[in-house]
Amino acid sequence: MDRLVLASNNAGKLAELRAMFAPLRLSLVRQGELGVPEAEEPFGTFVENALVKARNAAQHTGLPAIADDAGLCVDAFGGRPGVHTAHYATQFGYPKGDDNNVKALLEQMRGISQRRAALVSTLVAVRTPDDPEPLIAVGRVVGEIARQPRGNNGFGFDPVMYIERFDRTFAELPADVKNAHSHRGQAARQMVELIRERWL
Repeated sequence: MDRLVLASNNAGKLAELRAMFAPLRLSLVRQGELGVPEAEEPFGTFVENALVKARNAAQHTGLPAIADDAGLCVDAFGGRPGVHTAHYATQFGYPKGDDNNVKALLEQMRGISQRRAALVSTLVAVRTPDDPEPLIAVGRVVGEIARQPRGNNGFGFDPVMYIERFDRTFAELPADVKNAHSHRGQAARQMVELIRERWL
């Protein structure tokens, strides 16, 4: 196995995962480069959506595939936006996009003092579309939603995800520090070990 399809076209995700998967010496290829259409994500949990995306990419390419379904779970909102994180801004009349998601979140949290939230990343890898034993790795980081965006690194909700142990938002941390401690970093390290142990 020398190639693994990433069931995403998100450039930020691809860059982070390529760096984290470097020890495996696998080529991580974005699904768009192989003409794979986006999968529907009809489910209410990260793991189900990641599985459907990985299966879709494996089905279209004949290659092993990995998918990441990640999101922000805000305590004050009962865990939302969760699986709807990428489209969060659209429910408030804004176009889809990271900056608008942050803007909408800060507007919705105005006046809310309970600001605890978790960033969750669920990685699912399959060898084939009907692999009966998908590899599943979950990473989770708890922080607080900052009152305004800070920092220029990262993407998504990184500028407002304040991590107390660093006294910084994720967007204020250097990439190597963020990757070592982020939800995606945790999930990727678990997944690297699972792939080594079970597939290589």
